[in-house]
Parts: sequence; C-alpha cells; structure tokens
Amino acid sequence: MSDFKTIPELVLHRVKVSAEKEAFSYPVDNGWKNVTWKQFGDKVREVAMGLRALGLQNEERVAIFSNTRYDWVVADMGILCGGGATTTIYPSTKPDDAAYIIQDSGTVMVFAELEEHVKKLTDQRAALPNVKHVITFDGKASADGWVITYDELLAKGRTASQDEYEKIARSVKPDSLSVLIYTSGTTGKPKGVELTHDSWVYEAEAIDKLQLLREDDLQFLWLPLSHSFGKVLEVAQMRIGFKSAVDGRVDKIVANLGEVKPTFVAAVPRIFEKAYNAVLAKAKADGGMKYKIFQWALGVGREVSRVKQARQEVGGLLAMKNAIADKLVFSKIKNRFGGRLRYFVSGSAPLARDLAEFFHSADILILEGYGLTESSAFSFVNRPDSYKFGTVGQVAPNSEVKIAPDGEILIKGRGIMRGYRNLPEATNETVKDGWLYTGDIGELDAQGILKITDRKKDLIKTSGGKYVAPQSIEGKFKTICPYAQELIVHGNNRNFCTALISLTEVDIMKWASENGVSGTYADVVKDPKTHAMLKPYFDTLNSGLASYESIKKYAILPKELTEKDGDLTPSLKVKRKAVETKYKELLDGFYAGSVADAA
Repeated sequence: MSDFKTIPELVLHRVKVSAEKEAFSYPVDNGWKNVTWKQFGDKVREVAMGLRALGLQNEERVAIFSNTRYDWVVADMGILCGGGATTTIYPSTKPDDAAYIIQDSGTVMVFAELEEHVKKLTDQRAALPNVKHVITFDGKASADGWVITYDELLAKGRTASQDEYEKIARSVKPDSLSVLIYTSGTTGKPKGVELTHDSWVYEAEAIDKLQLLREDDLQFLWLPLSHSFGKVLEVAQMRIGFKSAVDGRVDKIVANLGEVKPTFVAAVPRIFEKAYNAVLAKAKADGGMKYKIFQWALGVGREVSRVKQARQEVGGLLAMKNAIADKLVFSKIKNRFGGRLRYFVSGSAPLARDLAEFFHSADILILEGYGLTESSAFSFVNRPDSYKFGTVGQVAPNSEVKIAPDGEILIKGRGIMRGYRNLPEATNETVKDGWLYTGDIGELDAQGILKITDRKKDLIKTSGGKYVAPQSIEGKFKTICPYAQELIVHGNNRNFCTALISLTEVDIMKWASENGVSGTYADVVKDPKTHAMLKPYFDTLNSGLASYESIKKYAILPKELTEKDGDLTPSLKVKRKAVETKYKELLDGFYAGSVADAA
C-alpha cells in the first residue's frame, strides 16, 4: 500500500479489499450497530457527491462542529473524497470563536451536530458571509434552506455514479490541503495548522510499519476527532483496516470498555489518573483482608514490572506469585477495561511515570507517545517490545530529531505542517529549514529515546537562577493525591515555588461527608480540616524534590478548573497564564507573607 498518496486513495482501496468486513460500530438505543466497509464507503460517496451538488470545489473547506461519533468519520472522509478539506471545530467552542475559525479558514459549509451547534452558527450568521449551507446531524432544517439535514445531504449524493465519484476522489493531490486544525492555544487567538494529504498518509504508513495496530484489532475511539490525536487514528484505520467502535461521550468510557472489549485504546493522561484513583479508592473501601491482598498483589506486580522493564523473563517463584496476584486482583482490574487490551497509548500531555508503572504492575501496558498538531500528531512513541517509562520513545520511521543548544526539541519529516494559515511570520518562526521548533524541552539518550522535561515557555527560573520544570512536579502530585484535579506550580522570577491546587469536586465532597466537613464545595476547600488533609501529600511530594523545587506555600482554588471558565483548553490542558492572571492577587500574597506557610 506504499503506492497510495492521498487519503481518498486509501479509502477507495480499503472499501474495495475489505468490503464485507466490519469497519465500525456505534451506539444505538439497544446496543451497538455494526457497519461494513462497503456500507461505510457508500455513505462516504453520498456525502462527497452531496457536497459537490451543493457547489463544493477542490480544496474548499468544510467544517465539522461536532462531538466524536460515527457520522464525524463519514463526513470527514466524504469531504476529502469530494475534493475538499476539513476544518475541525471543538464541539464546546463558543459562538464567536467558531465564527472566527470559520471565517479565517475560508470555510464554505459546516456540519453541525446538534441544535445547540446550529444555534451558535445562526446567531453568528451575519459574521459568516461565505457559509453557503449548514448540514446538521441531529438538528432541524431551516425554512430558508441555509440549514439542511444530514439525510437531505445524503439524498443529494445518492444518485451520483461511482465513476463520477472516483474521478473526483482520484483528482486529489498529495500536496493538497487535507485538514485545518486550529490549535486551542493557551493564549491568544488559535492558529490554523495546514496539513496536507501526504502528511497523514505518512503518519498512517509509520504506524503500520511499526505494527502498532493490526487488521484484527478492535479500537475503542472516543478521542475528540477535532484534535490531531484522534485524526491520526482515523487515517491509520483507513490504511490498516482494523475496526473501530466510536463513541465520544467521556462519561460513557468505562461502561463502553466493558461492552466493546477493545484490544487498543488511545487516551489522555487525565483518563488514566481517574482510573488509577478509582482503583485505589475501591481497594481502600474494601478494607480488611481484601485491601491487604491488593497491596500484596501490587508489590508482586511491581517486581514483575521491574523484571519486564529490564527485558528479562519472569520465572520461578515470582511467576507463580504473579499468577496468583493476577487471578485475585489484576484480572479484575483488566476486566474493567474489557479484558482484551493489548495496550493503551497515551498522548496529548505528559504521563506521570508512577502512573505508567502502576498500570504495568497490574499487567496493563501504557505506551506514551508525543507529537504536535504541527507534526500531524505522531512523532514519537514507545514500542510494545521496546518501552521506557517516563519517556515518549523513539522518533517515528523516516522522521528526524535533534536537540537545539537550549534544549528545544526539533523535528523534521513528512508529517510537518505546511504552515499556519494566514500567518507567514509565525510559520517562519516555527519551521526553519524544514525543522519544526516544537517549543518543548527534552533529552535524547544513547538509544535515541526522548524524554520531555517541560514546555520551553513554562519553565520556571527562580530569582536564585534555578530552573524548575513545573509539569513534572504537577504530574507527580496528581498520582500522590487522589483529590487533585490540577496543580499549577508558580515561581518564575520569585525566590521560591508555590502552587494553586484545584480539587475534583465529586471526590472531595465525598471525603468531606465522611470526615464531618459540611457545606458547599467553596466551604469545604476553606475548611482547616481540608488543608490538614492535603498537607501530608505536599510533604510526600516535597520529600522527592530539590529544595529550590519544593512547594513552600499553596492555596486551594474555590472551584474546579473548567474549559467554560477559560481555565482549560478543549483538550484539557491547563491555560497556565490565564489561571495565574485570574488568581494573581492570591499568588502575589504568597510572597507578601499574607498566606500561611504550607511547608
């Protein structure tokens, strides 16, 4: 399949050679509906030709404003096979931000999932003069024809011939624009990353070459398809031909894993943090002998993990103890994820090493990877037979990496973006002589394995001249403290480090009810008992840090951090500068001596 140069060519080939095999499943009222590759291909053709009937021209942009669902994949492939390019919009995007993305990208049509998404667009219609039609998956058509239903679009494309469709699909060039993904960014307006068909074909080839995924795999796909991490898995499926069960509802992930029983799942660290805390909370709640057995099993698992990390065989007495531990404890944890997982892949944000080692102790392998939207998502990954916790593995096949004198990671290869839309200066600052300047700081070992130490712009330099990598500290704390939603370490140009902590409301309110602390969330976080409960977690954290890194003072924020309040990006990364600005008075107070010392 190395001769295929575009995504439409991959789609046409996959539909032809795998026609009667199952390609997708998605939730319906009474279970999951299965879809063959032929059925998928027919729908893609209907979308492609429906869009052409509405006037779509080559490389014109069509946006998808929707949660992850099967129709998202069909629409995306339909846009591309119809000669267009996809603009992705996070479903939670505010109306004015959605309008900015649509106008900046030159989008001419928009797929909108629900009535709420349609309303966001109709409210901004005056700011969207180039949008000819909105196509809604589940909303209602408008009387004037500006909004049409998904079924109406499919009907428009149904009568087109296969020959006419394939002629358009095959006219797409490798260097044609494939997708515009607007980086959510932690400051300022989002930038539109232009990625070509060749970028994604390369990514799929690299995943296939590493044999990370096989045709007989079953993927559970919940990641936002508006994000590059989800997109790369979507294209990899077209090349490799595995099946995907698709459901973007985050609150259904655990239940879906038990039903779907996938062999492969990609996720972000926050999902693993929640799973880790849930497993520990249940074990502690069981108490007594059950908890002692859990602790014993975990000890055995950690021994086994160390042996496996050293690439040695687990044998003798340790193997016998591990078999017992698996039967009594680990099998139950694995069954929560469906019982068939070969491994997870983690990306989008740093994964704490302690977290990876905990799951590995329970015989669940998490392979951490790394990439940016600007590098088409996948640039590094640990391999199933060659992994090193605390790192993101080796560079993707046929890509290059080097570390700049100041520690910045530079990447070169076919996955690198064409540029930022309408921002030539920003493009030239980010891509120089074919090298992508990632903005991340890292180290390469003798085997070419990359360790990310922090974001270049997030590095803290204390007034004493010491450099502190906040992400590493924050990740450690979230594995130590089961109540932590986020920790934001602060201290740039200050004489010591401090922190803001947001607590997960469900978890801390449960703790409060069990420990005689009453009132609202805001009341609970002010209570001295809550502060006393947190102090040992900070003591544990600080015991593993250098003195200049340790958290001398902290404050609990009055509410959880949310995307809605502007604290998090849509991919759940903390907007560090926004949070620090919001709580500037509190942070300044640490250094004025107006807040009690937490150490």
